[in-house]
Amino acid sequence: MVPMSEEISRQEDFVLRTLEERGIRFVRLWFTDVLGYLKSVAIAPAELHNAFAEGIGFDGSAIEGFARVTESDMLAKPDAATFTILPWRTAAPGAAKMFCDITMPDGSPSASDPRNVLKRTLEKAAQMGYTCYTHPEIEFFLFKSQPVKGEIPEPVDQGGYFDHTPSPVGHDFRRQAITMLEAMGISVEFSHHEGGPGQQEIDLRYADALTTADNIMTFRHVVKEVALDQGFYASFMPKPFTDHPGSGMHTHFSLFSGEENAFFESGAQYQLSAVGRSFVAGVLKHAPELSAITNQWVNSYKRLTGGGEAPAYATWGHNDRSSLVRIPAYKPLKDNSTRIEVRSPDSACNPYLAYAVIIAAGLKGIEENYVLAESINPVALPTNLDEAIIAMESSELVRTTLGADVFEYVLLNKRAEWNDYRRQVSAYELSRYLPVL
Repeated sequence: MVPMSEEISRQEDFVLRTLEERGIRFVRLWFTDVLGYLKSVAIAPAELHNAFAEGIGFDGSAIEGFARVTESDMLAKPDAATFTILPWRTAAPGAAKMFCDITMPDGSPSASDPRNVLKRTLEKAAQMGYTCYTHPEIEFFLFKSQPVKGEIPEPVDQGGYFDHTPSPVGHDFRRQAITMLEAMGISVEFSHHEGGPGQQEIDLRYADALTTADNIMTFRHVVKEVALDQGFYASFMPKPFTDHPGSGMHTHFSLFSGEENAFFESGAQYQLSAVGRSFVAGVLKHAPELSAITNQWVNSYKRLTGGGEAPAYATWGHNDRSSLVRIPAYKPLKDNSTRIEVRSPDSACNPYLAYAVIIAAGLKGIEENYVLAESINPVALPTNLDEAIIAMESSELVRTTLGADVFEYVLLNKRAEWNDYRRQVSAYELSRYLPVL
């Protein structure tokens, strides 16, 4: 086995060589803030050797949730394993990107870096003997133009689930988006029209959880780039329409111990092992505490409480697609396909934090031998952001997983969002009450 330091050195050498051979003039260093917004700084290739060695300095206090003013100095260190050329920047001079790990000036990982939060959780899984793999189904809407504040957006079509619409819009869009994703090394499994007008779904193939989170951030950027190129607007808002389904990010999870799927047990119910059942029990028990992370926006709860296939209770099942956790059908002779599907996250969450808390809840279930009951008294998920905040603020699991700094920042930010929301006079109130009161 090649030592990690040697493998990293090889990856960095490959990046530097590729930049020279391909005439790349700009390298974009990507990272996310605590709320999941993509951040970027561009450097010249000549600066990259130093960036690999020492990182690029920036003011962390200017990034949501990263640092207080008195602790503002931070470094962005590019991860050479995430290097890809940007396919929409093909004209010379070209551009490439890499995701970064955020560190303090002494080189220690930043406790506020969402990527580091997920890494810490995956390290815990590794200490327990597991590698976590994930597979997201990402839904979003396409609109004819960027919505104007206060106006209802116009979808690009009136299609429904799996519809092969006569308009070429959705097909052309998905084809171009998938072509770009695959050019960046992100494999796509399925794509189709979803249930709402203008709603699309693209499913990414299985990858380890950290790679998946990176891929989701890239995916959201690519989708918006392609939409703009075609004259449309793409949105990952959880529920833009009252009378149509919202956009979820159902994610399949499995744990592997070496080459063996730890979720598989021949002859067990649904072929789901005791490890898998305890993992599910952990997710269900802690689900209300996780909601402010997996469903972080005021609008997220319009999806969860809006009916359809969005989960409103912490339940599990086999064919029930309104369950929080679904156990997909076992494929004969495909033991590695045994997995669980967590259906609560929406496509506007911060994937690093959402995956961290879900995996942490499952691992706690394994550690403490939680029992998955055949029938349970359904526990309701929070019905609004305020309830989610209350559930999270007393959660030791979420605090430990996120770290005190991220935990406190999320609570502070979400309380501010809720207080701002609840004081607004809505269009519903004006249309219902103004004419009669």
